[in-house]
Amino acid sequence: MDRKRDFCTNKSMSTSPRKSTSSSSSESAGPIIREFQSVEGGDIHSRSQPDGIRFRLVSYNILAQVYVKSSLFPHSPSSSLRWKARSQSILHLLKNLSADFFCLQEVDEYDSFYKTKMEDLGYSSIYVQRSGQKRDGCGIFYKNNCAELLLKETIEYNDLVDSVQGESETSLSVDEQNETLTHGNNGADPKSDSSVKGNKEGRGDPNDPRVRLKRDCVGIMAAFKLNDPFPHVIILANTHLYWDPAWADVKLAQAKYLLSRLAKFKTMVTEKFECIPSLVLSGDFNSTPGDKVYQYLISGNSSSASSVSCLEEVPLPLCSVHAFTRGEPPFTNCTPDFTNTLDYIFFSPSDCLKPVGILDLPELDSPDVAGGLPNYSHPSDHLPIGAEFEIIKE
Repeated sequence: MDRKRDFCTNKSMSTSPRKSTSSSSSESAGPIIREFQSVEGGDIHSRSQPDGIRFRLVSYNILAQVYVKSSLFPHSPSSSLRWKARSQSILHLLKNLSADFFCLQEVDEYDSFYKTKMEDLGYSSIYVQRSGQKRDGCGIFYKNNCAELLLKETIEYNDLVDSVQGESETSLSVDEQNETLTHGNNGADPKSDSSVKGNKEGRGDPNDPRVRLKRDCVGIMAAFKLNDPFPHVIILANTHLYWDPAWADVKLAQAKYLLSRLAKFKTMVTEKFECIPSLVLSGDFNSTPGDKVYQYLISGNSSSASSVSCLEEVPLPLCSVHAFTRGEPPFTNCTPDFTNTLDYIFFSPSDCLKPVGILDLPELDSPDVAGGLPNYSHPSDHLPIGAEFEIIKE
């Protein structure tokens, strides 16, 4: 059954996604495709034709194949980890989610697979690979008939090293680090080399801020013009922050640099195109709800209910789509050793931009996540998160 979409593509879908809250573990079951639901409750497709622009955005850490090893995911069926199976599952999932924008993290095989396969589905893309020897990166995929790319910039968090004048100017004190770690900043990444994790010398002197800040993490931001039913400029940013909970000061430094760069980019877009752009930021922030990174990102928004005072002046007001609508989900990353929320879609509140839909997520007791991810139902250790936005003409 085709389903009419009231987004900027304004097309019906030719495929019918499989909606499910459970899954068999058989290889033939395929990935679960969940539905977008109205934030007001009920099926979003039952809503009347909108007066403004509708667009869907999905953010997803797809798990780079370079990090997929049976030793790191012993709980996963071995055949579900193979590139041929995973790549097709991820592609099937993206196709059936049918978002207007995908912000993907841990994208490797970009030139050899994702770029061309997504082009076949009607998406153009921009991409930034991680620094150093890392093979994965962040990509934004956008529908050709929905959005026109106006401007883009990449974010290299290693640039923070250049700003280092001394340890006291660039990193948190030991007390601040310990405080950060007690606020739930427990982002875990089993894909990192255990020999490096257990040996600080493997990463250089941890007391040298130039060593601490050189983590080879990246982000990408772009301005797009939407034209139907009226012209409007949106800024999308996609990032993947450093993973280690013991290096919380690095995550916070990256978050500050991210918002600083994003604020300057917004000013440039505003002046260059003589517009008031909407802004959406998404990614894997490797930070749990309530920790210092999360609190920093939302502290510029006066409407955010935060028990933690603002760390410093924040250049952009942001709030989480999930917190704004239904509350943060119980998890977006699920392994036997770590299950919590690390992925977010933030937006800058305005009179013209509002979230009207949210992509459903499984519950902790859902059979399709039992035992941890990835598996046949979920090709990554993360879940895709999504939001549908509406832009009203001012």
